[in-house]
Amino acid sequence: MSDIGAVAEIKEKCPDMEVHISTQANTMNYKACEVYYNMGAARVVLARELSIEKIAELRAHAPKELELEAFIHGAMCMSYSGRCLLSAYLTGRSGNRGQCAQSCRWNYYLMEEKRPGEYFKIEEDDKGSAILSSKELCSASLLDKLAEAGICSFKIEGRMRTPFYTATVVNAYKMLMNGQCSVEDTMSELDTVSHRPFTTGFYLGNLEALSPDTGGYVRDYLFLGTIQGDTKAGDATLLTRNAFNLGDEVELLSPGKKGRKYKLEKIINDKGEALDRSCNPMKLVTINLPWDAQDGDLLRMKINA
Repeated sequence: MSDIGAVAEIKEKCPDMEVHISTQANTMNYKACEVYYNMGAARVVLARELSIEKIAELRAHAPKELELEAFIHGAMCMSYSGRCLLSAYLTGRSGNRGQCAQSCRWNYYLMEEKRPGEYFKIEEDDKGSAILSSKELCSASLLDKLAEAGICSFKIEGRMRTPFYTATVVNAYKMLMNGQCSVEDTMSELDTVSHRPFTTGFYLGNLEALSPDTGGYVRDYLFLGTIQGDTKAGDATLLTRNAFNLGDEVELLSPGKKGRKYKLEKIINDKGEALDRSCNPMKLVTINLPWDAQDGDLLRMKINA
C-alpha cells in the first residue's frame, strides 16, 4: 500500500492483516519508516532512488522489527518512485494498478500547434533518441552488499511480463543466492530474456548509470515452448510458442539449472506426422529430450550469433 489513509483503514478494520508499504510511497528516511511501523506496517519496500550507503544508514536507525525490501531487477520507471500517469492517460491502462503499457518506451516527435501533421524528430545524441526511456535494473553483482545494508527481501519487477521472463529471471537469481552459479553465469541467463540495456540504477551513487537507454531491446533468444507433464529422458510433449526447425540447437531450462543445450532430432505433430519445422503456436508436438524434465520446464533457442 502507498496511501496512509488506506493503511490506517486496513489496520482499523483488519488489525491482523500484514501490511507492506509500496515503493510508490517513496520511503527514503528512517523517520518515515518509524511512522509506517507505528501505523502497523510489517515491511517497507524502499524507494528506488536510494543508494546502498543510504539504505545502510536507514537500516541502522529504523525500527529493528521492520523488514526492508528493495527492487533488484527489472524495468525502472522514468517517474519518481514509479508514480506515473502516462500509461493511464494514453492507453487507459494504469501503471499504478499493475497494467503499465510502458508508454515511456515509445518514440516521440515534436509538433508545433500551427503546423499540424508536421513532425520534428527529437535528436538526443548519435546513439538515438530516448527522452523518457530508462535502462533496466540489474543487481546480480550487488546482492551481498544489499543484504549487508539490511535488505531482507529482494523484489523482481514483473508487471506485464511473460511466464518465460518470470521463470528465467527468478531461476537465475535463485541459483545465484543459493551459490549454484557465479555472477557471470547469472548475467548470461538474464541475457536470454528480452530486456533493455542493464544498469545498477541508484545503488552505487553513479549518476552515469542512470543515463537514458538508447540501445533498444536486447532480444537474442526465442521462447519455443513449455514441456507438458513430468517427463523421463527420451520423448517429451511440448506446447509450442514460436517457430523452430529440425536440427536446431535448443536449450532446456529447468528449476535450479542453467540452460542445457542439445540438438532437435525429432518433431512429431499430434497426427503422428514427422515435421521438418514447427511454425504454429499453441500446438502440441513430440520432441526428443536428453534429460528428465518437469511439467512447465521451458525450451528456448539463441537466435543471434
